[in-house]
Amino acid sequence: MSTLKSIVIFLLLSLPILAVAQNDTIRYDIGTLGVVSSGAYSPFWIQSNQYGKISSSNTSADVWVGLSKDFGMKTRLFDYGFKVNLLLQTDDKTTTTYFHEVYAKARLSVFDLIVGAREEQFGNQDSTLSCGGFLFSKNARPMPKITVGIEHFTVVPYTFGLLEIKGAIAHGWFTDNIYARNLYLHHKYLYVKIGGKLPVHFQYGLDHVAQWGGIVPGFGQQPADLAAFKAIFFVEAGGKNSTMNDQLNALGNHIISQSMKLDVDISDFRISGYWQNLSEDGPVKVMFYSMNRADGLWGMSIRNAKFPFVKGILYEFLETTDQSGPYHDKDGLIYGGADSYFNNGIYQNGWTYFSRTIGTPFISSPLYNKNGAVSIANNRVQVHHFGIEGDVLGYQYKFLTSFSNNYGTYSDPYPEKIQNTSMLLQVNKQFPKLSNIQCGVSVAADFGKLYGNSVGCAFTISKTGILCNY
Repeated sequence: MSTLKSIVIFLLLSLPILAVAQNDTIRYDIGTLGVVSSGAYSPFWIQSNQYGKISSSNTSADVWVGLSKDFGMKTRLFDYGFKVNLLLQTDDKTTTTYFHEVYAKARLSVFDLIVGAREEQFGNQDSTLSCGGFLFSKNARPMPKITVGIEHFTVVPYTFGLLEIKGAIAHGWFTDNIYARNLYLHHKYLYVKIGGKLPVHFQYGLDHVAQWGGIVPGFGQQPADLAAFKAIFFVEAGGKNSTMNDQLNALGNHIISQSMKLDVDISDFRISGYWQNLSEDGPVKVMFYSMNRADGLWGMSIRNAKFPFVKGILYEFLETTDQSGPYHDKDGLIYGGADSYFNNGIYQNGWTYFSRTIGTPFISSPLYNKNGAVSIANNRVQVHHFGIEGDVLGYQYKFLTSFSNNYGTYSDPYPEKIQNTSMLLQVNKQFPKLSNIQCGVSVAADFGKLYGNSVGCAFTISKTGILCNY
C-alpha cells in the first residue's frame, strides 16, 4: 500500500502542472450524518449500498471533508482530476478515521488512468433506485486499484455513430486482511452499445473478476508472480506451487457476469429493461452451458424528463437460489454446480470487503454473522424490489421497499424460509438562502427475523461548493 499511496501523492502534486490555465475548478465537500435506530442493527436501507460509509450499528455518526477536481466540461486532448475525502466514523463500538476516497485520474484522448480508491458503479442497473448490481453494488467501501482503459462509452470510428464500446482492466488490493492477507483483485470488463442517435439502444457487457495471491491460513502464500497473473487473466489452472484445487480447476477465485440492457426513448420518457447473470463455473460454461440460467437480476425502469414530481420508477427481481444446483460435478460430465455465490473454499472471506458483500447486499454480508464467521451464511435469496423518486417543491424524495425470501446456503440451509421486508423514505432539500446547505432526513424500517425488527432515522447536513477556479 505504501507504493500505491506514493503514486497517488505524486500524481496529485504533478498533474496540475500539466494543465495550467485551463479554467479548472476545485470543489469542497463537508458534512455530518447521524443514525439512531431501535434494533440490533441500523435498518438495511439506511446502511446498505452506501459504500460502507454508514455503520451497521444501531447508533452511529459520520463527519467528512473532501476536496476534488473532475474532468472539465469541454473535451481536451489531456485532462486530469483527483479527490481526497477524509471520513471519521464512530458508533457504539469503535471510532475510525480513514481516507474513504483518495485517487488521481488522467485522460488522454479517450483513454483513462485512475490510481487510488474511489466510489464506482459497474453494471447496467438504474443508478439511484436499484437494489444494486449482481456482481458490483455500492455496498462495500472503495478498494485501492490501478485502472487503465476506456471508462465511458466511446463511438467506434467508421460505424456512423451506431456502435460504442467501453472497457478497462484493473489491479486492486484487498486491504482489510480479515482472513487472507495481501490479497489481490483482478477485474476486466468490456461493454458494447448499439443505437447511436436512434430511439432504441441495446447493450451487452461482460465482467470478469478474480481474487488471487495473498497469504491464506492453512494454505500459506498463494502464487502471485507474472505466471500467476497470466493464469488469472486467462482463467487457467495453477502450477505446482498452488493448491490441489487450483491445479485441477483455475487459479484463484473467479466470478463472471453477463449483462444486457434495452433502452427505448418515447417522447420525454425512457423505458429501460435489463438483466444480469452470475457464474462461478468458468467462461466456457458461462457462454454455452448457462448452468445457472434461472438466476439473475431483472429490472425495468421508467425515467421522465418532463414532470419532476415522479422522475423515475423501478421494479427489480433478484433470484439466486439455483446456483447450478446443490451438487458439484453431479453427472460426472459437466464440471460445475453448487456455486455458493460469493463464497470460496480457499479465500473464505469470499467476495467481500471489510465484512460487506461487494455484490448485491441481499446476499447477506458477514457483518451479520453472530458467530464471527467471515464467510457468507445467506446467498440463496429471492427479492422483489420497488423504487420511486422525484421532486416536490424542491424537496427531493426517494422511496424504496424490498421483500425477500431467504434460504441460507445449500451446505447450511435455514430450517425454514425467512421472510424480510425493508423500507426507506429519504427526503433532501437544498437551502440557497443558507449558503446552499443541504439537509436530509431518512426514515427506514426492517420487519422480519433475518436482521430483526428495527426502525431508524438518519439525519444529514452537508455543503458542497467551489473552493477556487484557476
